[in-house]
Amino acid sequence: MKLSIRKGDIVEVLSGDDKGRQGKVIEVDAKKGRVKIEGINMVKRHERASGARNPGGIIDKPAFMDRSNVMFVCPRCSRPTRVRWERRGEKRIRVCKSCGGEAGS
Repeated sequence: MKLSIRKGDIVEVLSGDDKGRQGKVIEVDAKKGRVKIEGINMVKRHERASGARNPGGIIDKPAFMDRSNVMFVCPRCSRPTRVRWERRGEKRIRVCKSCGGEAGS
């Protein structure tokens, strides 16, 4: 499955408890079509202590959410938008459908 959302992109949540919030993508699972976003879709996990650095306990972690529930935010026009792929020379780049600006490589 080819995703138009990549690690490091800013996305906006379209549905769920975090609807309307924006965050940075920290992990993408292309096979399952899911993304993990910094500070969004937080779940509590019980972790065992492992050394002096990690005391363990109940911690908050971001969980994966389906890619259909998020939309890419264009860095140029700062609006949630869809992207299209264009070929410029040997490279394929993402282009914002709203403003036509380059949406990252």
